[in-house]
Amino acid sequence: MCSGNVTVVTEFVLLGLTDDPLLEKILFGVFLVIYLITLSGNLCMIVLIRTNSHLQTPMYFFLSHLSFVDICYSSNVSPNMLYDFLSDTKTISYAGCFTQCLLFIALVITEFYILASMALDRYVAICSPLHYTTRMSKNICLSLVTFTYVYGFLNGLSQALLTFHLSFCGPFEINHFYCADPPLITLACSDASGKKMAMFVVAGFTLSSSLFIILLSYLFIIAAILRMRSAEGRRKAFSTCGSHLTTVVGFYGTLFCMYLRPPSEKSVEESKIFAVFYTFLSPMLNPLIYSLRNKDVIRALKQLVKGNLMHKTVA
Repeated sequence: MCSGNVTVVTEFVLLGLTDDPLLEKILFGVFLVIYLITLSGNLCMIVLIRTNSHLQTPMYFFLSHLSFVDICYSSNVSPNMLYDFLSDTKTISYAGCFTQCLLFIALVITEFYILASMALDRYVAICSPLHYTTRMSKNICLSLVTFTYVYGFLNGLSQALLTFHLSFCGPFEINHFYCADPPLITLACSDASGKKMAMFVVAGFTLSSSLFIILLSYLFIIAAILRMRSAEGRRKAFSTCGSHLTTVVGFYGTLFCMYLRPPSEKSVEESKIFAVFYTFLSPMLNPLIYSLRNKDVIRALKQLVKGNLMHKTVA
């Protein structure tokens, strides 16, 4: 418990990645480029999927929502972080911190279950191709996506409320580049045991349940692929899963390292390194991973570019 008086919090100070002014200018340029690539890459993916008739399948439907979540995910943190790199006062309001914390948790959980939905889609496509259109109908896909958004938001809201119900005695300095749960908990001067337990339960259940769906799906997928007699069929089946598996390994690996540990000064410092990957690099790399390894996306991109060039020539 705090020995002094509890102060009404109006704003927090984000300590960020560094306090070196020169390094901050360099990082501003680096992260600005990453953010612009993330926006353009994911927006391009959404436009391609929405406008190309060959990409109107459940797999690309889920991929478009993954791109949308990645845009929201990166935009929740990047603009404020870029501003702080150039600002002397690296503050964020209490309401802004609450919103950032809520959205971050909500979007992370949403992405978990979108990745799980994509694994289910690949399972049905490979293990039960004759029933694919009925088992992965438009209504079922919409229900899966709606569940991920609603479940993510409700968990984000409940976790943010638990965090900001705590008392903070100051200094109100968050040792991170965004309002993350672990460093906020270390600032609390009231009993945070209930919040810590809730965080571990939600993080553990979300990670384990979504990962269980993915692993179980791929166990059936691998078994089905090994039963295929055609080498070309096996190669094609593996190639449709490669991009998804790459995204899953990177995203889950870093979040396991960050959230399934008790919050401490050391773990918070380490978490900033992991957070750079899943907050900035993962949303930037996802559209590249799916486009460079996917002939349908490459073909759709070529058609879009060719159509634009022809339109300009005619005009």
